[in-house]
Amino acid sequence: MKYSHQPEVKPYLITKSLFPENQETPIDHLIGDIVGKELFYRRNHFSYPLFTSSLYFLPIEGLVHNPKIFTLQEIYSLPSITMKVVLECAGNKRKFFNPKVFGEQWGKGAISQGLWKGVSIRTLLQNTGLMDSAKELVFESYDYGERPGTNGLFSFSRSLPLEKALDPETIIAYEYNHQPIPYKHGFPLRLIVPSWYAMASVKWLKKITVIDKEFTGPFQAIDYVYYPNKEDDNGKWHVTTINVNSTIQYPLDMQILHKGIYEIYGIAWTGKGNITKVEISSDGGQSWDLCQLDTTSKKNAWIPWTYKWDAQKKGEYMIKSKATDSDGNVQPLNPKWNRKGYGYNAIDSICVKVE
Repeated sequence: MKYSHQPEVKPYLITKSLFPENQETPIDHLIGDIVGKELFYRRNHFSYPLFTSSLYFLPIEGLVHNPKIFTLQEIYSLPSITMKVVLECAGNKRKFFNPKVFGEQWGKGAISQGLWKGVSIRTLLQNTGLMDSAKELVFESYDYGERPGTNGLFSFSRSLPLEKALDPETIIAYEYNHQPIPYKHGFPLRLIVPSWYAMASVKWLKKITVIDKEFTGPFQAIDYVYYPNKEDDNGKWHVTTINVNSTIQYPLDMQILHKGIYEIYGIAWTGKGNITKVEISSDGGQSWDLCQLDTTSKKNAWIPWTYKWDAQKKGEYMIKSKATDSDGNVQPLNPKWNRKGYGYNAIDSICVKVE
């Protein structure tokens, strides 16, 4: 007996660790520029927090004229904006650093994108005011635990300088792709900081505090810092803006292909302006051709790109992609090595064999 029915085949998240849960988006198998909640990568430092959303409030305190505790309904009632924003873990592509660095060995899938809806921090602060001495806003999360190398318990907390916090596009989000933000991605409220690596977009917001000095929590002063030297901390600087980058989604690395015409495709993104061009090489970087950008590049979002490749000769090929943004930033041949493995953005490279 023959069965014509074929079972559904679909991609799943790629598990890196379960305690805490860290799972990678199967970036090779995504089509389009919106990632559904099922395939959105998961990055955690601690176990998921426990709290009662029905009793949820968001206090804003510290150096404000009128400290206020916002209810969810108050936040929902304020003027909102919806933006397509890419969130990329600062450790995305960490496994490709050479020499190797310690930490979660992310491949190319610690990145996702979708539509975020929420209220700008600027709008919220209209209800509280800011004192003249205000310099930073600290965002504290409900998730907490022990951090290796540090005594005691810490919540995941990060700050933004006043200028970035007051950017109209820095929002407290409550929807993702027109639905409430999934619990594992920060429900009911999370910060979204466009153009910065995703460690800045704090999930499960518990409290916002305005301070008059530089915040020194461990996830700001120790982690998410570029350390260019292996032996000491000289020359360190904070991880902030996303580097210009691209990823080849198809073909797959080490794939065997028949002779023919193929559509190579992928994505490109940057924290500085827009992507202006993506180039591709099928000879290991000796020559480059322009790719077709699928849409007009928009700020804060990745852009899909394609290239028709005529693979009529047998052999092994090294295919590379290189993106350029409107600030003139170009993917380098080699990444800036750093001890914690942040901000990898070297020219993407895969190998294929044509038979």
